[in-house]
Amino acid sequence: MSQAKFYIGLMSGTSADGIDLALVDFSHQSPRLVAKYYQPYRQDIREQIMALYVPGSNEIDRAFALDVSLGQIFADAVAAFLSREKLTPEDIIAIGNHGQTIRHRPGLKAPFTLQIGCSQILATLTGIRVIGQFRHKDMALGGQGAPLVPAFHQALFPSSTQDIFVVNIGGIANITYLPGNKDKTLLGFDTGPGNALLDSWYQQHHQGRYDDDGQWGASGEINEKLLTALLDDDYFQKPAPKSTGREHFHHDWLAQKLASFELNASDIQASLTALTAHSIAQEIKALSQSGTVYLCGGGCQNSYLTTLLSARLTGFTLAQSDTLNIDSDALEAMAFAWLAFAFDKKIPGNVPAVTGASRACVLGQVFEP
Repeated sequence: MSQAKFYIGLMSGTSADGIDLALVDFSHQSPRLVAKYYQPYRQDIREQIMALYVPGSNEIDRAFALDVSLGQIFADAVAAFLSREKLTPEDIIAIGNHGQTIRHRPGLKAPFTLQIGCSQILATLTGIRVIGQFRHKDMALGGQGAPLVPAFHQALFPSSTQDIFVVNIGGIANITYLPGNKDKTLLGFDTGPGNALLDSWYQQHHQGRYDDDGQWGASGEINEKLLTALLDDDYFQKPAPKSTGREHFHHDWLAQKLASFELNASDIQASLTALTAHSIAQEIKALSQSGTVYLCGGGCQNSYLTTLLSARLTGFTLAQSDTLNIDSDALEAMAFAWLAFAFDKKIPGNVPAVTGASRACVLGQVFEP
């Protein structure tokens, strides 16, 4: 029997569009993406996820019933992926399962984070060992439990004498700072909303899930007074380490900010796009005056957003991670394959300067089939 040699990374982001899977080979000098797969959520599942981002009635029953359902859906996605790639469970060393974040509260007196999509169900149904619950140990050590991708970015992106930023624009946007000066510290944190508010506002006014290529936003005018009001949120002034989620930047947050404005819907979309661009750019410029900014995640497909970012980042070169043969769509799923690999090899998966944890540690828990 041939020896298993691949890891699968499984990721479902705060946009709750669906499941990203990445098949990764770590037997070479740098991680190699072998294949990727995407399975969209059914609309009813997506609505159940989104409903859990904010407090509501009967939460425990709803959350843990969905925990089971998502475990089964994840297992189905893995089975479909393996079938397409003509692989068997015996070819896979482990699955790194991020799960679906429904609540992330690092700022409470008793901070916590909750990802659902049961790893034990996933292991049992697939017959593959699963490494999951990556965030909890970092939080037990006083960290934010997020973001966890910077350590992987450091392993993946080539070393450079110039500053490199990796910007992932999902529902929430986060950046990794890889300084050219090796005496400086690797950093990473959430900058604020990425696509979350853009998608939410678009869905209130259109059929479909998102503003394709930012066309609707580009048809409006940025309202500077509204942009200033949006940026007045305390999160944008907080120093790193910091992380956030849809439980902060959600529909009701936006409604409260809009209460004193009477604007066209497209002008609001333009202003929300500017909010994402401005909050990313101001954090980058606070750390560096020049360098290369690699964009990944769904937001890098929004050309209006990337145009606004480029205008705010003079002195920087903007590129998609694909230019380095690093697939931007698969990057986060690859990160959780790497975290499973790091668990097996006893490599620390967190960076204390990023999360605020008291020490570096191996992350994750193992779930046997």
